[in-house]
Amino acid sequence: MTGPNICLDATVTEFSRSAVTIPSQHGGPSRAAALANDEDARVNDKPFLQTLAHTLRVQRWDDHRYYHHSRINQSLHLLSAIFFLISYAMLFFNPAMAALLAWCVSMTSRQAGHFFFEPRGYDHINQATDEHKEEIKIGYNIQRKIVLLAIWVAIPAALWLQPSLLGLIQPATDVQGWLHDVGIAWLALGAAGLIFRVLQLWIQQDLMTGVAWMTKILTDPFHDIMLYHKAPLYLLRGELIDPMDHVAHDLNAKHGLEYENFILLGRHA
Repeated sequence: MTGPNICLDATVTEFSRSAVTIPSQHGGPSRAAALANDEDARVNDKPFLQTLAHTLRVQRWDDHRYYHHSRINQSLHLLSAIFFLISYAMLFFNPAMAALLAWCVSMTSRQAGHFFFEPRGYDHINQATDEHKEEIKIGYNIQRKIVLLAIWVAIPAALWLQPSLLGLIQPATDVQGWLHDVGIAWLALGAAGLIFRVLQLWIQQDLMTGVAWMTKILTDPFHDIMLYHKAPLYLLRGELIDPMDHVAHDLNAKHGLEYENFILLGRHA
């Protein structure tokens, strides 16, 4: 019996699920594919809340390790999270002002971190190109963010030029009224952006992925404070890039286990 054919890209050093192919002798699903899908199958058999918690944990981990290497970006996310929590509280008594604060402070600081400070070259820790990371991003990647921010900028201009929005709303008569209308429109934009992406993920992947992503977005302020509260201290020490030692350790452990499973499969093929 000959050993299995193994297709490995010479430039790839990690043994991931997509990097190793062990074809079946009968052309059916390979044992490697079964092994790779085993964990997902176990998760999908669990109750809804357990599956949601697992999917949420994976999305948060991938978001951190792929898109938050810059200490400046992490610090801006901390600032963003603090003002998002203030906005959450303000929703109960002044939703328009809450939306103004969330978009003008929280969203601008958060997105500035991604656009201007996050490294865009090859990610040696995760062994992934920037193009690949943008392609697999669950939430709004750079292209989607540009579209969303373009709409965000267009709303105040539209309300200034056409306060009644062609008769759809009561027109504002002063600057305070205009700001109120802008805030309510931005609040609607945020809700629409969430729902639109959830529907997209439902169609492209599954509903659980969309629900987990929406849960992640809504709870990110709490999680970001826990995750990045020390980022400003690292900046003061002159550390601009997170070495991500914890990520490298986790990936090495994971890939080592996958490599062992890969060898065992090869021996029994």
